[in-house]
Amino acid sequence: MPDAAELAAWATMSVWEQLDITVQRHPIVIDRSCGSHHPDFPELVHPVDYGFIDGTVGGDGEGIDIWVADPDSRRVTALFITHDPLKRNAEIKIVLGGGEGDLAAISAFYEPLALSHLLIRRG
Repeated sequence: MPDAAELAAWATMSVWEQLDITVQRHPIVIDRSCGSHHPDFPELVHPVDYGFIDGTVGGDGEGIDIWVADPDSRRVTALFITHDPLKRNAEIKIVLGGGEGDLAAISAFYEPLALSHLLIRRG
């Protein structure tokens, strides 16, 4: 359990700073590399590496999902919020590095799915 000083430090940080620290402190596991096909929708091709942050818990009970547009970056550049009405769950998907082209490609990846999605860029 964190002590009072650690809790106070976290409380002063923005969500972006907190996510940066989470990404820096935990291993990233890539389980779907750029160019790989989605396991349930083989017509969909991952535009950048995709995986999860080990040691974390996301909206589906598994590790927090992450799109890795730049493997050398440890700076979160955006978030996608997704809602799946069929699974009845909502999740965040962190985007690490990359630029507008990567964000557009990731957004296009979600278009044919039943997922609604919202992109939040780091300001």
